[in-house]
Amino acid sequence: MTIGLLALQGAFIEHEKVLQSLGVDYFEIRQLSDLSKKMDGLILPGGESTAMGKLLKDLELFSPLRKMIEDGLPVFGTCAGLILLAKTLENDSRIFFQTMDITVKRNAFGRQLASFMKLDFFGDKEIPMIFIRAPYIHSVGANVQVLSSFDGLILAAREKNMLVTAYHPELTKDTTVHQYFLEMIKNR
Repeated sequence: MTIGLLALQGAFIEHEKVLQSLGVDYFEIRQLSDLSKKMDGLILPGGESTAMGKLLKDLELFSPLRKMIEDGLPVFGTCAGLILLAKTLENDSRIFFQTMDITVKRNAFGRQLASFMKLDFFGDKEIPMIFIRAPYIHSVGANVQVLSSFDGLILAAREKNMLVTAYHPELTKDTTVHQYFLEMIKNR
């Protein structure tokens, strides 16, 4: 199994470390020619969604990646990656891939100085969740499965081949969410 990891900006190195710990091959996606490599899944890391969106378009990665996702390539988006996949942004007029039927509120938990960690459940397992200028999912479409929520705020969800988290599982030692993504790929 090989994972393509968007490496234009953000926390991609942290995802690389998790994949290494799980014995999973990966490669960085930095330019259009990288998309010629075979990948079984794609990770869109946390970072700055506006910067990522601009770079995706400037480097001509946006359209081919969107098509790959629409064609069923399993994709895992954390924080900014969640924003890139969302069909609608509640508090921003920008749009990105628009492949997942969710409405997201950007920077919903405040500024970077308001970042925090908490323990909560992903499915039936309690895991650590780190929030950095995190969004949350305000609403989901009929075919979206909510995987985690707290105080009525949706923090993780899945629709078909797409998995998203508002938090950064790559910044903890817990590999539950990454393993869930790898199982999605195996079961596809």
